Amino acid sequence: MSAVLHDSIPPAAQDAVRTSVLAALSPADGVSPQQAWALFSSGAAVLVDVRTAEERSFVGYVPDSLHVAWATGTSLTRNPRFVRELEAKVAKDKKILLLCRSGKRSALAAEAARKAGFTDIHNVLEGFEGEINEQHHRGTADGWRFHGLPWIQS
Repeated sequence: MSAVLHDSIPPAAQDAVRTSVLAALSPADGVSPQQAWALFSSGAAVLVDVRTAEERSFVGYVPDSLHVAWATGTSLTRNPRFVRELEAKVAKDKKILLLCRSGKRSALAAEAARKAGFTDIHNVLEGFEGEINEQHHRGTADGWRFHGLPWIQS
């Protein structure tokens, strides 16, 4: 994996951050975007984006993340093959972080994956874009991009 820990975390502190984040997690817990980046960029976890291919293409995505859509199309039709597709990309015993737009779809996907036997799967809270505000805009108060974590756009 080519990603490295975020610049705000000095190299000497990376192991301490990784250890403290790992120690605080239970399988049903959500993780903050910053915790997710620390785990993913250190190689301690796999990051799986569960948004649609269109969202990833037009809104952006985390470099080196995997993609398994929880739902597809503009109507967000539930992907009936989600668990099988996830199993094909990641072992059930790996630490897996699921990311969507706001943290809602990824929470549902994490629940479905746990029921299918994934043992260490976590929702990334706030999602990639964050919650919608009073003006119906995302990314103004929370989310992966709001926190300045690495992402790219096609």
